[in-house]
Amino acid sequence: MLVGLLWNWWSFLFLFTIIHFGCWYEFIRLMGKITPQKYLSYIPLGLFYITLPVWCLSDLWAYVIIDGSLPLQRFGLIPVIIIVSIWINDTMAYIVGSLIGKTPFSKISPKKTWEGTLGGGLLCVIIIGIVGWNINYYSAKDWIIISALCAVFGTLGDLLQSKLKRLARVKDSGSLLPGHGGFLDRFDSLLIATVFVWLYVHFFMR
Repeated sequence: MLVGLLWNWWSFLFLFTIIHFGCWYEFIRLMGKITPQKYLSYIPLGLFYITLPVWCLSDLWAYVIIDGSLPLQRFGLIPVIIIVSIWINDTMAYIVGSLIGKTPFSKISPKKTWEGTLGGGLLCVIIIGIVGWNINYYSAKDWIIISALCAVFGTLGDLLQSKLKRLARVKDSGSLLPGHGGFLDRFDSLLIATVFVWLYVHFFMR
């Protein structure tokens, strides 16, 4: 993931072309299980759910703030912040939930707890905020807000995918990624969080 994001534009394009079509393949299969007679009518939904976030991430890859110097390292940095924030949030939510989680968060995903969800989000913001404070690319405030958006909307993306799998009566969205299920299982949080980060970056981040 990191090589694809940071090597150059072509590696990014190659990586997310695979992810894009992998997600589409699984989305059509899920819709076919949920509504076999009308699954093609959900193509417009797929454009918003899959294609729009991938476009937003592509746009964010090349986003820089012109301040007189444009180090190459800035290219791809925001997508890295998004993905690392989601990784940290998921990992910390699992650890905190395993240790002290008692209160169910949602019937859609019975294993999630309020303690794990809140703990994961808080630790994600703290860790990313500390990293942003020590890296001279964008302000620490921007790193904190982006990580908070990823924690909140990444969790909602995970719940949305869990709901779709429940409706389709399947455990995983696919089996193309050994050990991870399918593309949608792995990138469900990224799809939803990216759109809200894109809105923040383009309308509020300076």
